[in-house]
Amino acid sequence: MILPEEKLNAIPTGPGVYLFLNTDQDIIYVGKARSLRNRVRSYFQASRGRDDKTGRLVEELVDVRTIVVDNEHEALALENNLIKQNRPRFNILLRDDKTYPYLKLTSQEKFPRLIYTRRVRKDGAIYFGPYFPAGIGIRAKKIAHQYLGIRSCSIDIDHGLPRPCLQYHIKRCLGPCVETLCSKDRYDEAVRDARLLLEGRASHLAEQLEARMLAAAQEERFEAAAKFRDLAHTIQELGERQKLATARADDIDIIGIHGEPPRAAVNLFHMRAGRVVERREYFWEDLEEFNPPQFLEAFLKQFYLGESFTPAQIFVPVDFEDRNLLEEILTEKRGRKVEIATPQRGAKREFVELVERNAKLSFDQRFRTLMPSSKTISTALQDALDLEAAPRRIECFDISNIQGTDSVASCVVWEDGKMKKSDYRKFIIKTVEGADDFASMKEVVTRRYRRLRDEKRRLPDLTLVDGGLGQLHAAAEALDSLDLVAHPLAAIAKREEILYLRGRENEPVMLEKSHPVLHLIQQIRDESHRFAVTFHRHRRRQRTLTTELETISGIGPKTARQLLNRFGSVAKVQKASLEELSTVLGPAAAQKVFNHFHSK
Repeated sequence: MILPEEKLNAIPTGPGVYLFLNTDQDIIYVGKARSLRNRVRSYFQASRGRDDKTGRLVEELVDVRTIVVDNEHEALALENNLIKQNRPRFNILLRDDKTYPYLKLTSQEKFPRLIYTRRVRKDGAIYFGPYFPAGIGIRAKKIAHQYLGIRSCSIDIDHGLPRPCLQYHIKRCLGPCVETLCSKDRYDEAVRDARLLLEGRASHLAEQLEARMLAAAQEERFEAAAKFRDLAHTIQELGERQKLATARADDIDIIGIHGEPPRAAVNLFHMRAGRVVERREYFWEDLEEFNPPQFLEAFLKQFYLGESFTPAQIFVPVDFEDRNLLEEILTEKRGRKVEIATPQRGAKREFVELVERNAKLSFDQRFRTLMPSSKTISTALQDALDLEAAPRRIECFDISNIQGTDSVASCVVWEDGKMKKSDYRKFIIKTVEGADDFASMKEVVTRRYRRLRDEKRRLPDLTLVDGGLGQLHAAAEALDSLDLVAHPLAAIAKREEILYLRGRENEPVMLEKSHPVLHLIQQIRDESHRFAVTFHRHRRRQRTLTTELETISGIGPKTARQLLNRFGSVAKVQKASLEELSTVLGPAAAQKVFNHFHSK
């Protein structure tokens, strides 16, 4: 559609952002311009050559809105925010926009928790990070739990619990949930120590720990003194690693891209102090076209304007229109010079070519390889769900019934890259009447993990349940009742294919349809559903078959099943002779069954 001339003339001439809308008043494209009127008008000039994407965009738009700002810097920042907020169809979107990890201390709570997260919210908590590489944050969290005793569970602490959970017994929590185990003052001291650690004041914390060590030694509490000594050494070592990881010298990001519409892949290598410390991958599968400069520009804006950390140099394979402007904005954001360069020769160019080859390899592995290795998929699952370790064993539960009858459940197992059928388990629901899937899920999860706990067998690295938030909460209640409050738990909702994580219900994980992690979870979920439905059908068939036999006086369910197991069907029982029936039943019962089918 071509906008009326008076509409175009009314558009401001200054810098700002323009939004194209379709007939449903949905925003389909967001762009920025030094001169809004000239830029919008250019879309409708007959002399301008249009690519297919621009042609479709012009055909769909029916209106344009503009937002005027003071300069191009503000326009670029606003454009980026509006793209992330509205996700217009014709913009290139950074869908896998995972940020660097943070540690969240819930200081607004009476007994604060320490949580690993990738999202910073205005919720009253204190956030530490970003941690780069991510392993430093994971280690800091481990020290806070294992040595300082900061809790990680999500239970509401009111000192009303009769006993602590498993985390206390394995010495990863002080146990503030039980008043006799940990006072408020003792826990507050641990929180203060954790803050010193997370704020980067490791040397100050180490000095305090050494003072406590000496005091404990003088009081002849040698075990406590040894603990303070080891903790001081560990914290000093972590502090040195943090200094190395955050050193500003040679902070370089190198980007490689590879696209074959409608798909594309990006590799981002982080180089610190002359060595690569992390590699990140991003994928797209619904691009209408692949223009490397435009694609790269969209990626850089959406990625770096939303990140807390900005490197000194960014090496890219191709130049793009807003390079100088983005350099200026990132320089202001960092407080130091930021350079975006396209190396043409030498070692820098070789680095860019190396990352581009990795982008091509990532593209092939994602879109051309049917099944990644078990190690690769486990690592991808760890990354997608923010797990502390790559899971080797996953158990998945599903409930099956028809209108509340013959309710059963299944537990299937994935281990080291494949389904382990020898560990599958079937459950008959015993305590729930009617079609209450939530209560059934709670019963089954409780029975399964109580037995593993009592038999001192290894728990899975991740538990999945088939369903949404209701099933997740039911399984979580079961785990809480067994003091497994920190056990990784997730649910996959039907139809929407959204993943809900325990403790992060407000932050569901939505993966692309072709994502191998989603394929794995769907495979496990579908297998648990198949196993549950098969068992349910068997139970229902057995109940139906035994109905007529149970109508015979003196023949109960157990005897009916014995007959079916021996003869295979009711019809064959009917044809059996009295002698054949007597091989299974006693003389009196065999005579009753024979008379039932042969009396006229």
